[in-house]
Amino acid sequence: MIINVAVKTNAGENKVERISGGIFRVSVSVAPERGKANEVVIKLLSKYFKTAKSNVVIRAGRRSREKLVEINI
Repeated sequence: MIINVAVKTNAGENKVERISGGIFRVSVSVAPERGKANEVVIKLLSKYFKTAKSNVVIRAGRRSREKLVEINI
């Protein structure tokens, strides 16, 4: 499954919200430095979809707030 993810960094809490269909907003409490925010995004999405972190891959947007993420369930 391919989803679009909008990432909000430096948020008060870590959470995943489904906006509509295949569009999600992921809030992370860390700063977007050295891939730390991407690591938390992968961790949160793996918990949300109940799959291993290795099954969640950022396909596009590694340095952007808008990401295209592939999830193998």
